[in-house]
Amino acid sequence: MGIFGRKTTDTAENTSAVATATAGAVSPDLAALTGDYTIDPAHSTIGFVARHAMVTNVKGSFKDFEGTLRLDGTDPARSTASLDITMDSIDTGSADRDGHLKSADFFKTDEFPAMTFRSTKAEALGGDGYRITGDLEILGTTKQISIDLEFNGAAKDPFGNERVGFEGKAEILRSEWGLTWNAALETGGVLVSDKIKLNFDISAIRNAG
Repeated sequence: MGIFGRKTTDTAENTSAVATATAGAVSPDLAALTGDYTIDPAHSTIGFVARHAMVTNVKGSFKDFEGTLRLDGTDPARSTASLDITMDSIDTGSADRDGHLKSADFFKTDEFPAMTFRSTKAEALGGDGYRITGDLEILGTTKQISIDLEFNGAAKDPFGNERVGFEGKAEILRSEWGLTWNAALETGGVLVSDKIKLNFDISAIRNAG
């Protein structure tokens, strides 16, 4: 099933869709979902995971963000995504830790209030899998990352909103954006991992008009 299709358990329908795709034609369902969408923060999560003291994971998320998607059902490679995250909204479940992350040791939120992502490329990986590549800016430094996505389907909610859903993941090295603060452990290793896992659970609503 393509990224702009609707999930189905009908075997015959699946077979027909595969045959259509193989023939190079565009499924009406795919084309029907082409359009501009706004990410719904109330039903979306942007999270991260860092290794702490070499023995456990600390999870966190950003509570304030906004973003848009442009989905192209006739040519998924022309799809785009844009995301703006308010860094002061970071939440790891610990006020002290959140304060440290907002400080000059890490995100310097007074000087750099936002983290942004702007896509530059989209590609189909087969099935429900897709990859979107783009520029991630943190602390005024821009580096390219790739996010692997799984399309979760499309539906109309009880309020008449046309929604699409995605789950995504990526890994980055925070040091590449100048996030280098750390502390050595007596037993060896460091307090905070350089590798950070990013997780996205996105629900987006189609714009009216």
